[in-house]
Amino acid sequence: MATSGNQVKESVFAWEGKDKTGKTVRGELRAGGEAVVNVTLRRQGIMVTKVKKKAYRSGKKVTDKDISLFTRQLATMMKAGVPLLQSFDIVGKGHANPSVSKLVMDLRADIETGTSLNQAFRKFPLYFDPLFCNLVGAGEQAGILEDLLTRLAIYKEKTLAMKAKIKSALMYPVSILAVAFIVTAVIMIWVVPAFKEVFTSFGANLPAPTLFVMAVSEFFVQWWWLIFGGLFAAIYFFFRAWQRSLQMQRFMDKLLLKLPIFGNVIRKATVARWTRTLSTMFAAGVPLVESLDSVGGAAGNAVYLDATRKIQTEVSTGTSLTVAMQNADVFPNMVTQMVSIGEESGSLDAMLAKVADFYEEEVDEAVASLSSLMEPAIMVILGVLIGGLVVAMYLPIFKLGSVV
Repeated sequence: MATSGNQVKESVFAWEGKDKTGKTVRGELRAGGEAVVNVTLRRQGIMVTKVKKKAYRSGKKVTDKDISLFTRQLATMMKAGVPLLQSFDIVGKGHANPSVSKLVMDLRADIETGTSLNQAFRKFPLYFDPLFCNLVGAGEQAGILEDLLTRLAIYKEKTLAMKAKIKSALMYPVSILAVAFIVTAVIMIWVVPAFKEVFTSFGANLPAPTLFVMAVSEFFVQWWWLIFGGLFAAIYFFFRAWQRSLQMQRFMDKLLLKLPIFGNVIRKATVARWTRTLSTMFAAGVPLVESLDSVGGAAGNAVYLDATRKIQTEVSTGTSLTVAMQNADVFPNMVTQMVSIGEESGSLDAMLAKVADFYEEEVDEAVASLSSLMEPAIMVILGVLIGGLVVAMYLPIFKLGSVV
């Protein structure tokens, strides 16, 4: 609904009234105002007695985990035969996050007015991506909505689990090194100056490592505000540029794939997401060329997004998926061979799912081995850093003891 070219903000209204038989009925409706609610219900033969705008208290941000849980709950209730609107009521009113409750009830209000589930989801692109909406639309058209919601729930759960494993593998060394930097800064700013006062009274030449540590300490004491401020500002602007600049995203995505140890894990995770997404779309009956529209973005890497667009162009001109993937030159031989078998046997979705399962297991094993390898490496780094500082500050004391 538009007025003077501006979009009217719609809200959810709780209403109560009487139907043609005099029975009291209640419900919720999403509309631009109370007058719109009254007119809409009057057309349905309901005499409205009470209309009240629903107020939702502010809650936490709606996360991917919330959407995954919502999809699983909706699929489960629809399989159990619970009517769609009642399913939304149960999920929305029972959620602990008010933001999710508001989202679900907004969706319910849209569906109650006759909007299809697919179109209702499309009104919230921040939470429901094209892949989600396309699969729901395919499920509505084919009459297998509960099956496709189950597929979507499995897809989202597996994707979230893989992202969590990758993040944990990357966050562990970063957090340890951050703590090491803070500890080093504390030693440089407060501990080393105390030693410096003691060493000044010795009146003797200090060892080179001690002089170096004291020079670094003086720099920290004098410029600590610039060091910490510059570091935090650099990290902040780096991530802002990563989020906003497409060129920066492409550069970082290419760089991440080339990292010595982590690059292989990230590549396997990306291939797993790519094949899982295409398998889910193809199994839902979405044509291959249309499926590739959603696959590139779901992979989460600009290198594979560009490769997917190239594959889509070649497939649309009659090239087989196997040849197009080989030409893209970003997929391992095992993936293209499995896709080739799937195309020849007519079971492409099953083969893609097996590839996704294989690479998800590979990521699990890689993350587990990575964690066990990083622990001794980090211990060595911390030992050299902190131990070196301690030895450098105690060398003059050892030297003084030998003289005495």
